Amino acid sequence: MTTTLPELYELPEGFLDASPQTLHECVPEPTLIHLEGQRAPALAVVLLLHGNEPVGLQAVQRLLRRYTGRTLPRALTLMVGNPRAAAVSQRHLDEQPDFNRIWPGTEQSGSPEAECFAETCRRLEQRGLFAAIDLHNNTGRNPHYACINHLEPAFMNLAALFGRTVVYFTRPRGVASMALARIAPSVTLECGPPNDEAGIQHAFEMLDAVLHLDHFPEHPPRSGDIDIFHTVAQVRVRPGLQAGLDAQHDVRLEPDLDRLNFQLLPAHSTLVHIRPEVDSPLVAIAEDGREVTEEYLETRGDEIRLKRAAMPSMLTLDSRVIAQDCLCYLMEPLALP
Repeated sequence: MTTTLPELYELPEGFLDASPQTLHECVPEPTLIHLEGQRAPALAVVLLLHGNEPVGLQAVQRLLRRYTGRTLPRALTLMVGNPRAAAVSQRHLDEQPDFNRIWPGTEQSGSPEAECFAETCRRLEQRGLFAAIDLHNNTGRNPHYACINHLEPAFMNLAALFGRTVVYFTRPRGVASMALARIAPSVTLECGPPNDEAGIQHAFEMLDAVLHLDHFPEHPPRSGDIDIFHTVAQVRVRPGLQAGLDAQHDVRLEPDLDRLNFQLLPAHSTLVHIRPEVDSPLVAIAEDGREVTEEYLETRGDEIRLKRAAMPSMLTLDSRVIAQDCLCYLMEPLALP
């Protein structure tokens, strides 16, 4: 991969009809696509950073079909992430880093991909942006929700356009929304499972709404209009260990584990079971990078439980996703001033 992204100024032929699996035929690599609109600066939309999360492509295609033959209300810049991984429906290829962990601010710097995304941010900063939206699916049962990395009014108002559930986080580092937040209000949208019609439509409606915005309100949303949760820890399976549904896995998951997502669980609630001979298979990492396992998790027999009340998100039964990313995040409600 080169350290410079191609830039296009019109949609490549075949883009609107491409599936995630065939997009690489017209957009073979990470690419910026700039489309003119009635107003500037542009709304930036990041799609397919994870190749198994197609909602960004699907929502953008729906949006652009709506404006066929018409000028967009605002200029639009598309950042197409990982079409090679999308071709095989994988988060990323084995030889690739995670494309949503290598943006400026990353702890995984030095790769050609990280240098490429740093150059992408420099170009977007030169052009200027109105706002930035990064679109994702997830594998567990989660509501649609928006993630922000700053608690300034513009960020909260952008998130509130998507819905009342908002997550504030500053880790993991190197995500697109955090890098683009240096340029304009930005948000990551979690739109439910892949290929879910409700998620595609919700994302489309959000994009269309932001294209029509003139400005963001100067005041934050009222406390009763949104619910903000603060991510306090990421829970990972220690390297070399496996999580899954079967008894032979080091960390055994219950088949309905993801029903706990966005449920405020009391202290001592069970998260997972473990094999007796496995010692401390989970690790919790705080926003500042400290290990905080003993603050949030405790072992009782073959169970790992919450040591204090917390709300999990992104719990999944997908062993590959757990290995590539994490088991879940732990959140606490955040009161608005």
